Amino acid sequence: MGWQKFKKSKWFKVLSIFSSIYVITLTAFIVWMIFFDTNSLRIHMELKNEIESLEKQKEYLKEQIANDKKIIEKLSDPEELEKFAREQYYLKKKNEEIYLIEYEDSLLQKNNNK
Repeated sequence: MGWQKFKKSKWFKVLSIFSSIYVITLTAFIVWMIFFDTNSLRIHMELKNEIESLEKQKEYLKEQIANDKKIIEKLSDPEELEKFAREQYYLKKKNEEIYLIEYEDSLLQKNNNK
């Protein structure tokens, strides 16, 4: 049986109809899964990006916690606590005067930040 006879036969027509239905169904299924499904490829990519950003934020916060622990250990010493209070909050002892000296370049930076 030659190719020409097979193309004209009833079985070839049935196979071509079924194969086109399978191709259309498979194409529709793939499009649905990539774009429209609740677990679509687009949503997976968005979630992956969000996980990566959260992992970066987690690492940053771990570093901040480690730095804060070091500061807390330093502040357990009364002299370090006094130094911190004087530098950060401009606290003073009784009968003591504090002079704040600002340089021109620090004033320019403050004005640029506003």
